[in-house]
Amino acid sequence: MSQIMRDRLRQRFLDTRKHWVPDGPEGRSPGGAPSRRPYVRSDERAIGYVPYQKSELPHPLPTTLVAFYLPQFHTIPENDTWWGKGFTEWRNVTRALPQFEGHYQPKLPGDLGFYDLRNINVMHEQARLAREYGVSAFCFYFYWFGGKTLLEAPLRNWLDDKGIDFKFCLCWANEKWTRTWDGRGDEILIDQKHSPEDDIAFIEYVAEYMRDPRYLRTLGKPILLVYRPSLLKDIRATSERWRAWCRSNDIGEIHIAYVQSFDSAAPNEFGFDSAIAFPPNQTSLHPITDSLTLINRHFSGRVLDWRSMWAAHFKKQCETRFPLFQCVNPAWDNQARRPGGGLAYIHSAPRRYRDALIQAINYSRDQEHSLVFVNAWNEWAEGAILEPDARYGFAYLEATRKALTHPSTSIAATKTQGRPHVVLHAWYPDVLEEVLARLSEAGLDWKLVVTTAPHNQPVMLDVLRRFSFDYRFVIVENRGRDILPFLIAAQQLLDEGVDVVLKLHTKLSPHRKDGSIWRNELLDRLIGGDRASRNLSSFLEDPSLGLISPSGHTQSMNYYWGANEDRVNSLLDQIGVPDSDLTSETFVSGSMFWVRLESLRLLLDADLAPSDFDDERGQIDGTLAHAIERIFKLCIRDAGYKTLESPDISGDQQEGRPGNYPYADRG
Repeated sequence: MSQIMRDRLRQRFLDTRKHWVPDGPEGRSPGGAPSRRPYVRSDERAIGYVPYQKSELPHPLPTTLVAFYLPQFHTIPENDTWWGKGFTEWRNVTRALPQFEGHYQPKLPGDLGFYDLRNINVMHEQARLAREYGVSAFCFYFYWFGGKTLLEAPLRNWLDDKGIDFKFCLCWANEKWTRTWDGRGDEILIDQKHSPEDDIAFIEYVAEYMRDPRYLRTLGKPILLVYRPSLLKDIRATSERWRAWCRSNDIGEIHIAYVQSFDSAAPNEFGFDSAIAFPPNQTSLHPITDSLTLINRHFSGRVLDWRSMWAAHFKKQCETRFPLFQCVNPAWDNQARRPGGGLAYIHSAPRRYRDALIQAINYSRDQEHSLVFVNAWNEWAEGAILEPDARYGFAYLEATRKALTHPSTSIAATKTQGRPHVVLHAWYPDVLEEVLARLSEAGLDWKLVVTTAPHNQPVMLDVLRRFSFDYRFVIVENRGRDILPFLIAAQQLLDEGVDVVLKLHTKLSPHRKDGSIWRNELLDRLIGGDRASRNLSSFLEDPSLGLISPSGHTQSMNYYWGANEDRVNSLLDQIGVPDSDLTSETFVSGSMFWVRLESLRLLLDADLAPSDFDDERGQIDGTLAHAIERIFKLCIRDAGYKTLESPDISGDQQEGRPGNYPYADRG
């Protein structure tokens, strides 16, 4: 049986017998407990938010990056009839709600707002942003139903406005429209009318677009995409009709490609030239829904791991033996179209998308046709978005630009340490002066990132001016103690290419009489004597080193659980750290250490926002900050890096031994 026939049978089964497919695992019941995440507002900025910024791109670009583009964001009479007056995709987007702990919904637009694509100025702005961040072309979904087109007004405006200096191509979304939004089911809104006559009518109609000088070409040929070729009755005959018509009507040779959304056959079986990968489609993974705690106890959807999806998808793309264009998707979650159900891929993140795009670009540069696709520019209801959003800002566009800027270099190789960096959280002015004096004694040319609350900045500035350090402030609300400020600063430094930092804070521990002794011991074992230079050298000599802790301050996790066990387990599920026997794990007490920022990617790429951190009420245990303090080492280990203790000054090695640690009470 040919691959085309197998694909058709699979699609027919899913179209008519999907209810035969067994349900996946269910999420954990919330048990009546309130959500751990305080849902303060749906447009809160994440820790990894990136504002708009200009930067240079290489010339020429290492590939032509093409983003799929949905023209659904304007009203049409048909949608008014089917879905209600005034319907656009934005109505779907804004009705989405979080279904489980850590679920990022709804996904709301950022700088471009809730735009209407009948306004050509919106498309000018989209083209400008895409060009600035390295996207070379849009691939517009084109809706043709036996001579009738839908959602074509934005394309017509684009075609007529020659001032939009940006390439484009068309993808014929040749499936029927149904109530289920995926071309399946028997409640048909508008059907296709495939026939030989329709083949000619279609190619004659889209030829007007292909004649535009901005139309995307590969090896000099205009490229035409088909979303589901196996739906056409005799696709080889169709492709031949298209080619013959184009040769006879001044278009010339065309390049026909299909999208691997439902089909997977070699393109020559369709009479086509190439295929285009389309993640996350055509990936078979085991759902991880049962690892999540539900907010909606009736949630019936499936949740999968984006990281596993991309690894499987890229492996499959690299093993393909026919012409195939690479494609990367930044994220995926169609909860907006399937409230209370749907399919969500979690654990995606801007830097993870950047890494995937680098892989795709590097692989494609050796191919004859250097095109790479992104799914998608603006699929808001499917959570696949490059456009700026309210939570991450321009993070995905910035990740796109960085992938294009360094397409042949590994992420680790782009890190440049330069001067040693310190992330120093300043809360107590007297202690800040003491810490700065200790840093001066260490004899290194430090560069300081000082985090503090807004009302504290003036007094901290007075202290800093007494020293000669190169410093900058990162101002953070009084939340999350030293942990939230560190994560915000670490995000910025990692994006700037900084490799290793020393994490310090003005630790006073006012609930303890020996708080100053504790702080000084931590400082001694991290930067006392020649330890600063020795610790820094250890990172430079060993790329696998992720963290150096102060000797004697690495303690057994379960012995000092206190009120933290539940928060730690929940946090590990949320950020995607595999289950492990936590009774054998250790953590760095006091949260001061040397760390390679790349080794903290699991934590830095987590979808955390300031409101996730508890309100400040003088807690000594049980907050999110305390939970994160306990998982630094777990994240580093899971990323493949190792941890060491700094050179000991007293010979007192206490790592993990219960009962010996004088600075904590067992809870």
